[in-house]
Amino acid sequence: MPGPLPFDPIAEAGRHWKERWGPASAVPMMAVTSVMRVHQLLLARLNEALEPHGLTFARYEALMLLFLSRSGSLPLGKIGERLQVHPTSVTNLIDGLERSGLATRSVHPSDRRTTLATITDTGRRTAEAATETLNGIAFGTAPLSRRQLDDITRIVRGVRREAGDFVD
Repeated sequence: MPGPLPFDPIAEAGRHWKERWGPASAVPMMAVTSVMRVHQLLLARLNEALEPHGLTFARYEALMLLFLSRSGSLPLGKIGERLQVHPTSVTNLIDGLERSGLATRSVHPSDRRTTLATITDTGRRTAEAATETLNGIAFGTAPLSRRQLDDITRIVRGVRREAGDFVD
């Protein structure tokens, strides 16, 4: 990642936005742009922390779905639903976990049209070690306090609920 800029580009964009479209338009633009930038920063931190485990954050999420499932197996379609990603993305995630020996793929025993992904013993050990790493860095959320993290979760949950992301 390149080094820091000598100015805040979001504040600068906000200044231009205010001049051209007024403060009422600048506030939501700056909020959304800030959220998107923080997403990039957090993803970079998490991917860096997970690299020694041979994982990206996307693969970690898929691996954790398997780790936390009752049987250690889930249909690929269910993984896609839970991660809210396209079936092609699920295929790529499971391909990566398979190549690393963290998961296997098999035909569902009672529905031959369904493919199951199953976590391996190596996958379980990796999931535990990777989670310990992420918990150790508070999922890359420094310098935010517990209260700030709770506030962010609450605020963003409202946006997600209103967008139909889940049924409350």
